[in-house]
Amino acid sequence: MTSPLVARLQPFGTTVFAEMTQRALRFDAVNLGQGFPDTDGPAAMVEIAARGLHEGLNQYAPARGLPVLREAVAEHQERFYGIPLDPQTQVLVTVGATEAIAASLIALVEPGDEVVMVEPYYDSYAACVAMAGGVLRTVPLRFPDLALDVAALRAAVSDRTRVLLLNTPHNPTGKVFSRAELEQVAQVAREHDLVVVADEVYEHLVFDGLQHVPVATLPGMAERTLTISSVGKTFSFTGWKTGWVTGPAELVDAVAAVKQFLTFVGVSHVQPATAHGLRMPDEFFAGLASDLQARRDVLVEALTDVGVPVSPCQGTYFVIADFAPHGVTDAVDFCRRLPEEVGVVGVPVSVFVQEPEPVASLVRFAFCKREEVLREAARRLHGLARA
Repeated sequence: MTSPLVARLQPFGTTVFAEMTQRALRFDAVNLGQGFPDTDGPAAMVEIAARGLHEGLNQYAPARGLPVLREAVAEHQERFYGIPLDPQTQVLVTVGATEAIAASLIALVEPGDEVVMVEPYYDSYAACVAMAGGVLRTVPLRFPDLALDVAALRAAVSDRTRVLLLNTPHNPTGKVFSRAELEQVAQVAREHDLVVVADEVYEHLVFDGLQHVPVATLPGMAERTLTISSVGKTFSFTGWKTGWVTGPAELVDAVAAVKQFLTFVGVSHVQPATAHGLRMPDEFFAGLASDLQARRDVLVEALTDVGVPVSPCQGTYFVIADFAPHGVTDAVDFCRRLPEEVGVVGVPVSVFVQEPEPVASLVRFAFCKREEVLREAARRLHGLARA
C-alpha cells in the first residue's frame, strides 16, 4: 500500500531514538542514546507544579503564556545576558522548544524559501523545514575539531535564503560556538537580511570555563533574532514540554500566529514552577554545569581508554566518538549491534546529516545520567578493548 503521508515528510519515519530505546530494553543495555536525564530536577519546582494542579491551574493558560512565566523569562534574559525584553510583546510560551522551532519556521518560511543550518543537526530541524515547505541547505561541522567553515556558510546562502537556524550549544556534537564564529554568522545574516532562529536550549550547560554567547547580543542581531529555550534541559524536566521564544515583537507575533493553531496554548500548571526555576540563584546554574562536566569526563575517559577518539565536548549532554579504530564503517549497523554485544546504546551521527558518508563511523552518546550508570556503561565499553 502506498503511504498516505505527504511526499515531503516521507523521509522522516520512526526516529532512531525510539528504535534504540527498544533495543536497550530488549538487551538490558545502558541507554546513552536519548538525551533525557534519569533524575528529576529541583524538588521545589515539582512542589510548585503539583500545587498548581490543586489550586486550579487546570484550564487554558493565556495565549502567550502565564504572565508569571513571561516575566521570569524576560528577567532571565536581562539577568544573564543583558537583553531587555517586554514580557507582554516579546515573549511567547510554547509546548517545548521543538514546537517553538516548528512554529518559527512555518511562520517565516514560504514554500521554496531556503533555511541554512550547520550539520549534524537536531533531527527535528529537517522535518520542520519540510513541514514549512522550505528547502534545507547545510554547512558541515567536520570531526574532530568541529570548526565552522565560514566560506561554506557563505556559499550556502542564496537569494532564496530566508532563515539561518543555529543551535548553540550544539546538539549532537557538544560544540559551543565561539564569539568569533558567531560574529561571522551574524555578519552573513546582516549582509543577506536573514532572520536567525537561535536554538539555545543548552545555554546553561557549558563546560571548562567557556561562556555561552547568545546570538541576540551581537551587534545588529537583536532585531533579527528569535531565541528559543526551554525548561527541559536546564532543569531536567524534559517531560514538562515547556519552552519559550523571545525576540522582536513583530517576529514573536508571527510565531504566535502559528503556535495558536498548533497547540493553542501551553501546559498551565508547570508554568509557575518554570518561572521559579528561572529565578533560582546563580549557584544552581553553575552547579548543574559542573556536575555534568564531571559526568562527561567519566564517559570521555572510558571511550579514550578503549582507543576511541572523541571530539571536544564543550557543552550540552552529548559527546561524539569515532569508532573507525575498531573497524566501524557503518555506525547504524554498529549501533544496532552495540546493545546486544556490549550492553550500551548510542546513536549513529548519520541520522543527523543529509550526507552520511563523512560521518559513517561516528556515534553520539548522552552523559546526562547518574554517575553510577555512566560507570557501568564505562565498564561495559571496556569490552571493546577485548573484542
